[in-house]
Amino acid sequence: MKKLIIFVMIGFIAQLIDGALGMAYGVTSTTLLLTFGIAPAVASASVHLAEVVTTAASGASHLKFGNVDRDMVIKLILPGSIGAFVGACFLSNLPGDLIKPYVSLFLLTLGFYIMYRFLFLHSRQKQINHKKISSKQFIPLGLLAGFFDATGGGGWGPIATPVLLANKGIEARKVIGTVDTAEFAIAVSATLGFFISLGWEEVNWFWVGTLMLGGLIAAPIAAWLVKIMPSHLLGVLVGGLIILTNVRTLLHSWGIFEDWYTPVYATVLFGWAASVWLAIRNHRKTPLSNDLTS
Repeated sequence: MKKLIIFVMIGFIAQLIDGALGMAYGVTSTTLLLTFGIAPAVASASVHLAEVVTTAASGASHLKFGNVDRDMVIKLILPGSIGAFVGACFLSNLPGDLIKPYVSLFLLTLGFYIMYRFLFLHSRQKQINHKKISSKQFIPLGLLAGFFDATGGGGWGPIATPVLLANKGIEARKVIGTVDTAEFAIAVSATLGFFISLGWEEVNWFWVGTLMLGGLIAAPIAAWLVKIMPSHLLGVLVGGLIILTNVRTLLHSWGIFEDWYTPVYATVLFGWAASVWLAIRNHRKTPLSNDLTS
């Protein structure tokens, strides 16, 4: 019963963050699963199978409320699906112990990027004129985001959402809705890749079911939460969580002396707290209307 509650909460927290930011479901849930000693390929497969259900529900909701650019969805789906399928097959054929620190290093990098983006780029992107993304640019964007989403258990949102948000003339709500809707196809493709490479017997249906349940509960709550909390504050919170959990994984994987654990954790927590304070201060200087329309 205790494990059931823990995994439901992982799915709940991951979907809550993803629904508010348009990113980080895979990164957050995979990061937390890795801390339980689950092999990277199995963790990523479980997360993507759960995402088939959660992204379908999220995409349907975004379509209903008009938050989707259908043209962008079509342009993202094919390259994203190919990248996710190839990434899943690539990850499945590598030994878990060998790839785990590299996956954590990738997730750690994403964590720092998410922190940087929501602390410093959020307000800056309102002031700079950006060229509209061309149709040809969707191909490498989809391939790269899909590949890293499958290999790292997350990356579709953290890569696709910021790139699309950086382009002038695209509403934030349309970007989030479009990326979330397209993610359904990416989750399906990655899951197929894992099943072909790993087989059905490697999937732990308990993890999948609990992640699905937590995600379905969180989906409507996330839609409400995004209205009352600034997105860059949520970005800093999830970035700090990803950094903290992956630092722990890397410390164990690299055999660092235990004497270093406390100062490293203290440094991460101090930096996280300072970043939250900075995000709150930035929000007070920025009118709420600007934050919602950026």
